Amino acid sequence: MKPFLSSWVFGLFLFDALILFFPISCSSSSSFLPPLTACFIDELQNHTAISDFRLLNRRILKECPNPNPYLEITVSKNSSLADEEYLTVTVSGVLIPEETDWVAMVSPSDSDLSGCPLSKFYYIQTGDFSSLPLLCHYPVKAQFVSNDPGYLDCMKKECQAYDDDGTCLMNTCSASLTFHVVNIRTDIEFVFFAGAFDRPCILTRSIPVSFANPKMPLYGHLSSIDSTGTSMRLTWVSGDKEPQLVQYEGKSEQSEVTTFTQEDMCGSAKITPAKDFGWHDPGYIHSAMMTGLQPSRNFSYRYGSDSVGWSKLTQFRTPPAGGSDELRFIAFGDMGKSPRDNSTEHFIQPGSISVIEAIAKEVSSGNVDSIFHIGDISYATGFLVEWDFFLNLINPVASQVSYMTAIGNHEMDYPGSVSIHNTPDSGGECGVPYWTYFPMPTMEKEKPWYSLEQGSVHFTIISTEHDCSEDSEQYEWLKEDMASVNRSRTPWLIVMGHRHMYTSLKSGLSRPDFMFVSAVEPLLLANKVDLVLVGHVHNYERTCAIYNNECLAMPRKDWNGTAVYDNSNYTAPVQAVIGMAGFSLDKFPANVENNWSLSRISEYGYVRGHATREELRMEFVESKTGTIGDSFRIIKSPAKFLGEEIDPFS
Repeated sequence: MKPFLSSWVFGLFLFDALILFFPISCSSSSSFLPPLTACFIDELQNHTAISDFRLLNRRILKECPNPNPYLEITVSKNSSLADEEYLTVTVSGVLIPEETDWVAMVSPSDSDLSGCPLSKFYYIQTGDFSSLPLLCHYPVKAQFVSNDPGYLDCMKKECQAYDDDGTCLMNTCSASLTFHVVNIRTDIEFVFFAGAFDRPCILTRSIPVSFANPKMPLYGHLSSIDSTGTSMRLTWVSGDKEPQLVQYEGKSEQSEVTTFTQEDMCGSAKITPAKDFGWHDPGYIHSAMMTGLQPSRNFSYRYGSDSVGWSKLTQFRTPPAGGSDELRFIAFGDMGKSPRDNSTEHFIQPGSISVIEAIAKEVSSGNVDSIFHIGDISYATGFLVEWDFFLNLINPVASQVSYMTAIGNHEMDYPGSVSIHNTPDSGGECGVPYWTYFPMPTMEKEKPWYSLEQGSVHFTIISTEHDCSEDSEQYEWLKEDMASVNRSRTPWLIVMGHRHMYTSLKSGLSRPDFMFVSAVEPLLLANKVDLVLVGHVHNYERTCAIYNNECLAMPRKDWNGTAVYDNSNYTAPVQAVIGMAGFSLDKFPANVENNWSLSRISEYGYVRGHATREELRMEFVESKTGTIGDSFRIIKSPAKFLGEEIDPFS
């Protein structure tokens, strides 16, 4: 090897020694911390989901001392990105592949990737209090280059220097990674880092890549606005602030347009991800009403404008009118999203893809009238670009049937907000993105509780993040709403909210809120609520007919071995935790010390409901296999217990 090459290679071998490692430090005496902000990462796992990737904002960033003239990062497509596609990102010219090499996807491409030493007090959401941050803007996602299995062994070589006789003197290595990209309206850039997440430095950057149509109308999703089944709201996202149209059945309606800004996020100054390093421009959220429809019918729509483009024509189904005989619905909580590539993100819900794909099959079969997602919607928690990825994920189902939601802690809670829970779970969003993306038929958007009727069911949806103590506004509304239910019109009363009243888990984060339970549970009993569906705990669990931690009635088994609750002689509500739609599952303890927990399953899935006037039947469906893990029936007449019937799900 020629002398100058030898010294160059030796210099590169010293590369890692020149990258400083700055450990995390903590001080329990920090007087600027909001209540319940913890120093230890594991204490915030259920709040802001600390990970090495998320802690990027607490590292010192520097340019790598890299003299390598061959290093390059390229993208398979340099412009005009589609609204969704997979890009191949290739790094080449690498002399010494390291396990600590990684590539970040950054947007917008002019994001500040310098250090922000004056922001040390702004990043307390990470649970890390070292003196300097890393990136002034957070990456969308990242992958270690070793995801290419041939990278560390340099299976892909390029010769960069030859001897006079043609012998290769200098080989460099390359690798390729696949990134799933959706239209987030701003251009993107890929940055090649060394030093892993805890001591990173920049090696090189790609040229910016833009979307073909940043104003394209996208991610349309439906919701019911009343109990008639004759009107539906369509909400979508676009980079265009001008009103657009929804066209359906020979009609058209103009959209109302709204958005939100960094100033709308909560927290004083810049102390939250949503206000600072997790911010991403949401574009404009359009919403329009489709009226004059008929319940339980199929229709088609498209949305957009001639100037910015139109969505594809989509078929949708209206729900049955309240008071009609039958309803088929799906319910779950705590879904979030997961990358469709091998990337890491700050918050990944590993079961979300399998669950949404299983639900999509149900919707395409025509056997679903509506969907209920009861809290912990996207888990963006202040990293706003992740709302776009979530809307992309649910689009195959939410564009075809009514997608109703309840607010959860990861949408609402933050110290100093109107939430009654003084935890940093929303990362500073404080409900604003939630009720902008998912307008529900509430009295006011900041009061996210409502009710509606579909088929034979009256649904009461509450906010467990807002005050529901006696004499509170929500309590009075809840009391009046349930008392007003006409059981001859809608025999079934189902209450949904995010937080649970019962769980067999024993950890501090899973303990029920005593004040909430003591105020609301007597109302449920007094109004003869049939079923309570909740999330927050990440598994499936079904109780007996329960009140005040005691079983007032136990179900019997029918001819098929299915649990049957006879509500012809009402005793108490059945409660089911259904927070198993995406977030990492909570395992049950080996020994459960109660007699009210009748079914416990720690698998990903959703519940499928079928309501007639005589029977409410529920099934827990495991998403990966389609297996029915649990089923139960609630009946109004003892005669329904006898004899065989046709399975309504067959």
